[in-house]
Amino acid sequence: MSSQQFQETYENIYTTGIKILQYLQEMRAVQMSLGQESDASGSIEDDLTRALGALQEQRYQVAVIAAMKAGKSTFLNALIGADVLASETEACTVCRTDIRPIPEGAAPKLWEHRQGQSKPILLAQGDAIAIKTKFLQRTHEIRATANQDDATRFTLEHPIEALSDLPALNGLTLVDTPGPNEWQSVDFNAIALKQAALEALRTCDAILFILDYGSFKDNTNSELLQDLIEQRQEFLAQNTSKIYFLLNKIDRKTEDDRPIEDTIADLRQLLIKFGIPQPVIYPASAWLGLLAKLIQQDTATPNHIKDFKRFFSAKYARENEEGDIIIPSPKKIADRALEDSLIKGIESSVIQSVIANSGWNFLNDVTAQLERATQAIEDSLNIRINGWEMELQPLRQRLEDYKQAARVALLQVKGVKTLVEQQKIKLVAQFKDKILDFARTAKLTIEEEIDLFVQSWMAETENPEAERIVEDASNPSTRFDVPQRLADSLKKVFSGLGERSDNPYEIRCNSEEDVNSVKEDINGFCSVLISRWWTNTQDKLSREGMQIREELVAEIYENIQTISNDLSKHLGESLNVALNINPIQMLNFDFQGIDAQVQHLTETYTKLKKEKRKAFCRDYEVDVPVDEEHSYYTIDLKKTIEAIELEIDRQTAGSLAIVERTIETQIAEDFRHAEKQIYNYIDRFQLEFENLLKERTRKEAEADRVIAALEFQRDELHEYIGELAQTRASLQQWMPAAPSQPQSP
Repeated sequence: MSSQQFQETYENIYTTGIKILQYLQEMRAVQMSLGQESDASGSIEDDLTRALGALQEQRYQVAVIAAMKAGKSTFLNALIGADVLASETEACTVCRTDIRPIPEGAAPKLWEHRQGQSKPILLAQGDAIAIKTKFLQRTHEIRATANQDDATRFTLEHPIEALSDLPALNGLTLVDTPGPNEWQSVDFNAIALKQAALEALRTCDAILFILDYGSFKDNTNSELLQDLIEQRQEFLAQNTSKIYFLLNKIDRKTEDDRPIEDTIADLRQLLIKFGIPQPVIYPASAWLGLLAKLIQQDTATPNHIKDFKRFFSAKYARENEEGDIIIPSPKKIADRALEDSLIKGIESSVIQSVIANSGWNFLNDVTAQLERATQAIEDSLNIRINGWEMELQPLRQRLEDYKQAARVALLQVKGVKTLVEQQKIKLVAQFKDKILDFARTAKLTIEEEIDLFVQSWMAETENPEAERIVEDASNPSTRFDVPQRLADSLKKVFSGLGERSDNPYEIRCNSEEDVNSVKEDINGFCSVLISRWWTNTQDKLSREGMQIREELVAEIYENIQTISNDLSKHLGESLNVALNINPIQMLNFDFQGIDAQVQHLTETYTKLKKEKRKAFCRDYEVDVPVDEEHSYYTIDLKKTIEAIELEIDRQTAGSLAIVERTIETQIAEDFRHAEKQIYNYIDRFQLEFENLLKERTRKEAEADRVIAALEFQRDELHEYIGELAQTRASLQQWMPAAPSQPQSP
């Protein structure tokens, strides 16, 4: 399905939908003008209005993820066609940034969203330079203050050049997500940044990983791939069609470097190693693409022109007959430069991916909504026509039969609700077990890490306890991954420790400053680890929750559909029940650290002191016992472990309550969607019968005229049904292939 076909199909669906809505409104107006007290078509009009509203406000998301210096902001600027996102040597994506398209000529705006505030704050508006300057300034403020204002994300409203010819995609949002450099920031909530990237993986319609041509094998990129890919292989294997890798900055290749094709082959092997079976890789020069677009649009600043001439113009030089080197003006070579940047091909591929998957599914869903509405209208017309053609007594009997069938259907719906309640209990129990398992593993891992610290600390002495600790800590157990050992984290404070206690789990410090240093290290170590483990656990639960919920919704759909099919035997309609799928959202496991168990002790000990004494005619020395007090602080690691475990248990209990409440709310909402549709169906046709009987009583003599009018309305409706049938046939031709299932190892 090409971009042009998508745009044409979008416009056809919208045009047909508007016709159907206007047709229904006119039909209802006529019925009300004829004295009908109530109308059975209200729910149909509501469904049509929602479908058309969704068509205009459709949302697609394309996430861009990269390590620092890979050129992520430059690439996004190239897609936008404006140098509006700040890029510099330090990591500057402190929050998720949503870039939403606006019509050409509208004023660009930059908004900041904060925790607990319903309305965003307008930071800047107008030209790209003003927005870029304010964006960079605000980024520095957030980083310098450790985000004391609780900024959660930014929204940039700006025309997106890549979408300028596709108004059907005016709901596509580019999502700038923080990379691993931001996750490692010591002055910022790194866990929240990583959660933003993981959420993008789960929810976005396309994902672009940007890697630097000159450093795609370095540790930062390896961490990016390991955190976001290797630990989620099964999930990503089912979504390979929406994942792309961009090898950026190929303009830095020198004549002595290997061919780009060889570098791509190396990257492909690396990605296969990380669990992507058939990675899609595009080489590009985002900087060249951005400059070329700015020059084409006559929006390039003098500095942009200088950069283009300095870095790229020489590539397009030619030699004349006299041997002079001629370099064309930037304007003359901008088109070719944009082509050489390979940006346009990437834009087409990403847009095509969105269209072929999420876009197709969306148009298919809207078409199904319109089909369902026209079928409901057609059934109403057929019932009215048949009702006017039959005798009154059989019509009354048909109404009674329908009421009986409706009562049976309502009882069956209650039965489905009971089954859903049982499934809900199982689902809550399943998620609770996983969270409790997280707590058990987290506590065990922290305890083992402190044991290992004591082991390493005591190994420096010949303490007999050391051997026992080594044996205990070496026992195998199920534990979380720990990238840095506690002993390594505490090395910087070893020199400040006081005399060692006989108890290997007591740390003695000479001052409050030393105590605070040790406490800070323990809390920092445990907080980061537990938050990291919870982030990965939450991501896994969210992905599993999405799948489980889809299965449960499918079960609801099947049961309600069976009831609907039985009921439709009386009316000749098959109801299409469509449910909205949303992922379960968990709250963060927010481990803020605990106070290490510290005691300020004073130890009294006796020492011998030499004193001179006189006896008769001579002086002599004697050893005199003297009591002295020595003040010190002890940190009890055993009690510290207990405090950490109590904090984990406390927050786990809170998470369990939240999860139970979230699951109950979401399942109840899912069931209500199905329940509402079957109830609307029952009520609509019962009202149709009742209105029909009233009309027959009042206008029996006008039966022929009424039937003729209804048949005319039906013929007009069939025109719209025919248009939808053509759209359906086109969509079937462009149906995307089902995602391949991951193979078992």
